[in-house]
Amino acid sequence: MRKIILVIMLFVFFSPNYGEINRYRKDNLIIEDIPEIPNTLIEKLSPYQNARSASFLDWLPGDQGILISTLFGDVRQIHRVEMPKGTRQQLTYFTEPIGYGIVCPDSQKSIFLFTKDSAGNEVDQVYKYNYRTNRYYLLTDGKSKHRSLVWSHRGDKFAFASTMRNDKDYDIYIGTAVGRKSFQLLIKKGGYWSAIDFSPDDQKLIVEEYVSANESHYYIVDLTTQHINEINPAEEKISYGKARWSKDNRGIYMISDQFSEFKQLQYYGLYSKEIDVLTQSIPWDIKDFELSPSGDTIVFTSNEDGFTSLYFLNTKTRKITQVRLPRGQIYGLNFKPDGEQLAFVINTPQLPSDVYSLNLKTNRLIRWTYSEIIGLDTTQFIQPHIFHYEVFDSVNGQPRMIPAFYYKPKEFQPPYPVLIMCHGGPASQYIPYFSTTIQFYLNEMGIAYIAPNIRGSSGYGKRFMTLDDEYKREDAIRDIGALLEWIGKQPDLDAARIAITGGSYGGYMVLGALSHYSDRLRCGIDKWGISNFVTFLKNTGKYRQDLRRVEYGDERIAEMRTFLNEISPLTNAYKITKPLFIVQGLNDPRVPVSEAEQIKEAVRQNGVNVWYLLAEDEGHGFGKKSNWLFSRQAEILFLEKYLLQ
Repeated sequence: MRKIILVIMLFVFFSPNYGEINRYRKDNLIIEDIPEIPNTLIEKLSPYQNARSASFLDWLPGDQGILISTLFGDVRQIHRVEMPKGTRQQLTYFTEPIGYGIVCPDSQKSIFLFTKDSAGNEVDQVYKYNYRTNRYYLLTDGKSKHRSLVWSHRGDKFAFASTMRNDKDYDIYIGTAVGRKSFQLLIKKGGYWSAIDFSPDDQKLIVEEYVSANESHYYIVDLTTQHINEINPAEEKISYGKARWSKDNRGIYMISDQFSEFKQLQYYGLYSKEIDVLTQSIPWDIKDFELSPSGDTIVFTSNEDGFTSLYFLNTKTRKITQVRLPRGQIYGLNFKPDGEQLAFVINTPQLPSDVYSLNLKTNRLIRWTYSEIIGLDTTQFIQPHIFHYEVFDSVNGQPRMIPAFYYKPKEFQPPYPVLIMCHGGPASQYIPYFSTTIQFYLNEMGIAYIAPNIRGSSGYGKRFMTLDDEYKREDAIRDIGALLEWIGKQPDLDAARIAITGGSYGGYMVLGALSHYSDRLRCGIDKWGISNFVTFLKNTGKYRQDLRRVEYGDERIAEMRTFLNEISPLTNAYKITKPLFIVQGLNDPRVPVSEAEQIKEAVRQNGVNVWYLLAEDEGHGFGKKSNWLFSRQAEILFLEKYLLQ
């Protein structure tokens, strides 16, 4: 990684001159050809850039309140809220954002664990925080990656995954809050493993081996003998979600797509080896679930065409009851240890993320946090509507239909300029959420915002998710081409003014679309995107290479290497003739900075205007408020110049 960074820094300061490049520095940002942001734009954007949100982390013991993640300064930190509507008391004060926090079940210890990386490098370390003394301690080695922390029920130990053995494979370890001296290697089989859940007696542990978005395996490990047995071994590929041990120690509740196009909630009997499907009546992916402390109730969420629905399931009668909540996203499910309340987060296009709890005795919804939105009436924020458009292939003799969300401006006259948003993943999904940036496009710029869930997206069945694998990669680009055709047929949309934006895999989609459809696009914004699949697979983090090869293809095979080079935007950069804005983090371990640098130089050879923003203290995405504020301002300025004019 150090060699790559050195090469890139030389590239930045000694790159070929394709015309006069205006390069300057703003704190930790290296900026190329981005004009100074006008004060008028900063002032106009100001009400939209100070929205706050809160995410639930965990319950504190008894009536001590909850832990949340929120942003008061430049990065998200851990806060304590003692009661509904209570003051947010900041506990951590780092210059880097906090990952997540989990409270020790043993209330006598008064500690929780949290994770934090450095400058976006994703080398997450595990820390212990004592919430009585307000002191924290580093537990891990400071150089390996750590993830998937799980406390035992007694709180005397925790399991986690780490690359400390070879910096590549995620092994499973057991340790205590003492730290490194207590860590014991439990599983070292190579690959991407995660700790999932301790058995009720803390004698066994469920672990997961993740192979790809379409394949994973669950195992039970005996912590005394270290003997490992696979749960539900099968010949076909199965993708699992969350798993939780039943309270009677006789079975496991888990999410799986074994018997359906969609992931269902199931019960696996440890003695009968049989599986009962519990959510057959819901034809959508089950996203998340939690088992109540008593074991008599499961709360779960389903992803229904991009919106989340919340349900309760009685584990004795198997009866399912839906809970009516605002239409949007619901996540962070967590029962209070006494079983009386369920905490979760609600986020909608009109409501920023806030923490709520449901009193399970009275069915009363309790709001814990009230995120400030100063100067904006969010009830007037525009909600999207979903539509489907035809693409080039068919299903059962009928044209395949691609779902997309359309945000339509209210205060401007049609035809509207259009911004197409491509999500990352690739096996991810665009979901409607609270975004002041989207609302600025709509309400201040009159830009229609369209977010398609092209083939390869999750949420629409496991076959749909494989439609862009390996040699089918550019079929996803053709889905964008079909969307451009659909836009051209809409009288309220301006087909002569279309821009495209996306991050990570979505950044590749931007570059791929520009290389295929520059004649139909005005400009593009590529954020930490893949520009060449071969160099990407070579330089991405070692712990990710095999995972990504399953999705994109193995570049070590000559035929696949040739194909990946042929379809890569870098190879076809000569076809990109429209202005491009590239945003990148220097410490990105997923899509290395070299991907941005090489496409920047290649497109500039075409005489095309390329704006470039490199953050030296960020990785895959911007976690610092000052950085993403400048990036947002620059993106708006870019669209004003190249889309609206």
